[in-house]
Amino acid sequence: MKSFTWLVFIILAAIQLSFAKELPNAPSASESSSSMMEPFTPVTPVTVTRVTSANSLTTTNQVETHIVDKKFIGLAIISTGSTFSDSYTTLFARDNWLAHRTGVCNEEVESAYLYGKHPTVGRTYAVASVKSVGSLAAAYVLRKHHSKLWSLPLVGNSVISLQGVTQNMINCN
Repeated sequence: MKSFTWLVFIILAAIQLSFAKELPNAPSASESSSSMMEPFTPVTPVTVTRVTSANSLTTTNQVETHIVDKKFIGLAIISTGSTFSDSYTTLFARDNWLAHRTGVCNEEVESAYLYGKHPTVGRTYAVASVKSVGSLAAAYVLRKHHSKLWSLPLVGNSVISLQGVTQNMINCN
């Protein structure tokens, strides 16, 4: 249970560190005190778009963000890593079955509909690939359409996979 707690703590810390990049810089001691008294006014980029029918310029206040940034890549790595860890530890049940061990798990119980009762290596990693690509594609589409819930598929996949890793480590190792 301690290892699971530490694993959850590390993942949450990594997520918080990815958000820390967006914090503003603290004022340095060399700045004058008069500049610190001025109110902060954020600068919003203005994009100019050309309307072809009226041939007039229109301004919009849209902030242009990249779809794949450091936060997206960080969550994708965590999600994919946890998914493949789940698949790797799922193979412990197969190893126990092939070695005719008793007293430990010999077959997949929790996700037998995905992996099969005695999972093969190819099927196990094929399931991991589909889960990873599916969550990445869903997060990409949500991020592309400016949804605030774009990280939900990646975080959900990570949580489900880490629960599987924990289950496999407790029962099959």
